[in-house]
Amino acid sequence: MPAPWPTPLAGTLEGRHTRLEPLAETHRAALFAASRHPEIWRWMRDYPSSQAAFDGWYDEALRASAAGEECAFATVDRATGVAVGSTRFLALRPDDLGVEIGWTWLTPGCWRSGINVEAKLLMLTHAFETLGCIRVELKTHAENQRSRRAMEAMGAWFEGVHRNHRIVPGVGIRDTAWFSIIDGEWPDVRRRFEARLAAHN
Repeated sequence: MPAPWPTPLAGTLEGRHTRLEPLAETHRAALFAASRHPEIWRWMRDYPSSQAAFDGWYDEALRASAAGEECAFATVDRATGVAVGSTRFLALRPDDLGVEIGWTWLTPGCWRSGINVEAKLLMLTHAFETLGCIRVELKTHAENQRSRRAMEAMGAWFEGVHRNHRIVPGVGIRDTAWFSIIDGEWPDVRRRFEARLAAHN
């Protein structure tokens, strides 16, 4: 049997541009400010337009992390020290050595900055090299071409579309595009990430 995974699943993960801090109450105000852009949420859920709606999302992320069901992070821009988005490990399957990376969002001012590229590299490194994963999953709304292109650019394998996979509040019936990276692909994927990050240095 695989060795038990640590609890919590991950502590702070730090790169040159990005720091992933375990989501905490101290991040709430900065992430509420960062989330005030409806385009962030278009493919994920209904836009949390009020503080109360955002708090519902945030409280659930904290609860799931505390229960060990997920592992949510605040994505921090190291240049400013400000939390600019969030991401998670979810669908944890320690017996099968598999996780999903998802619920990823950044405030639009940080799009194409290299922060998300490095965040994915940090998470994938932790998954494959610390947890010993043999599979990491990623998925998105099948119509979210921006997200699909990003997954393809990182070297993830497109596995197909699950039709009518979910009903998402504020979005509707969702067809879901599935991608994966497996352990044998990880060295090449890592090189791709490192080359992309070099362009932002």
